[in-house]
Amino acid sequence: MKVSTKIHGSVALAAALGLSTAIAGTAPGSLTFSSSPLLRSEGRSEPAISIGADGTMAVTGLQWLFDPAAFGTLLWTGPFGSVPTIQGLLDANLQKAGKTIFGSGDADVDLGANGTLHATSLIFLIQPSFKNAQLGVLAVSCPKGTSGNFDLNRCTRTIIDTADTDRPWITSDGSRAYISYHDSKNSSLIHVQRSDDDGQSWQRAGDPITGQGVATGDATFNNDQGPIVADPFTHNVYAIYAAGEAGIQKATSATFNNIYVARSSDQGKHWQSQLVYHAPLFTALNNIFPALAADPANGQLFAAWSDGRTVFFSTSGDQGAHWSVAVAVNAAPASTAIFPWVAAYGGTADVVYYATTGASTDDPSAVWNVYLAQTSDGGASFAQSRVSSTPNHVGVVCTEGAACISAERTLLDLFEVSINPRDGRAAIIYTDDTLTTTSSGDRLPQIVLSQQN
Repeated sequence: MKVSTKIHGSVALAAALGLSTAIAGTAPGSLTFSSSPLLRSEGRSEPAISIGADGTMAVTGLQWLFDPAAFGTLLWTGPFGSVPTIQGLLDANLQKAGKTIFGSGDADVDLGANGTLHATSLIFLIQPSFKNAQLGVLAVSCPKGTSGNFDLNRCTRTIIDTADTDRPWITSDGSRAYISYHDSKNSSLIHVQRSDDDGQSWQRAGDPITGQGVATGDATFNNDQGPIVADPFTHNVYAIYAAGEAGIQKATSATFNNIYVARSSDQGKHWQSQLVYHAPLFTALNNIFPALAADPANGQLFAAWSDGRTVFFSTSGDQGAHWSVAVAVNAAPASTAIFPWVAAYGGTADVVYYATTGASTDDPSAVWNVYLAQTSDGGASFAQSRVSSTPNHVGVVCTEGAACISAERTLLDLFEVSINPRDGRAAIIYTDDTLTTTSSGDRLPQIVLSQQN
């Protein structure tokens, strides 16, 4: 199904008046969901999900309680509509001379069109004395990722960078896979690694930010990167990031007020960035990550981000060269919305977010739920449905990453949605810290899989 690229209603009015945002026609939705908590004694958070062409789901979750005997990113797989099966730790038993290695720093997962399961995680490389550590990026490639006899022992694991890194993402287009991540020690540039053999070997590609001129050149030490997205329709690869004002905020403030999408049409060798949205100086649009999706049916792009209260949405029908006027997505009772994620398939885009009736993320009495807003007209209208049957969090939600105190960071930094290409239904994997507690009575986060009925 082709997505209309016309701008209707309030969006057209805003464009005519020269406004940078508009209010989408968000109405109550009628979608319903069935939820399955994936409970673990050690707790899990910051989950990721991907759904393959045959409807197989792959889910990952980061470990909450530290256990030196087994600490890593847990993987579940199973057909859409099921409670997925635990397959084991993706990043366990890693070896490097002179280092003790733990996984589960960050993670992302992708089920490729040919059935290969690709994953990446942030790993900790620790000296034997435990007095010093480096952060590295792990690439995992598993053949027959959608098979009923999936076996983690068949996976190839490759440490692709150990120079102190942060927040890897993974995507694929056929047998070509990409991983993006931050060079957090030296420059906070976004680095990209590419595999041309389905994840068996990796090589450095170009960096999405460098060489973009004054508009984005100052984004070094000045950006939060969202996911890297390979589009199987155009075979372009895209990277989304939030950046501050050139020449003003570099290395001084993390309130990034611009959203950019970089495009590469030559397998990540060269990149060109396009401004998607500009907000006033010191407006933080990184709450936490900006999100991006490409519709595999037609190459339409969809971006979503939050300013800490409102989730915004923009779309591009010309491979990211131009972007529609941004529209506000969430509506009461989702008055304050953060942690957006977006998925797209067959002309429909699903945007998910954590939201509360409260006026701020700093409200200690705020009651949070999970919502999905669906559009089939390019963002002119949305139908907003509640995903969670009960609240998934009560209290403050910190969006400052590692700078947060632990009591306000049980949700960590993200959750995700994916669409089953067989029937267009969504699966959302999110964190709930109201279900269990630790032995000392602290909240123990768990991940919950909600599937559209």
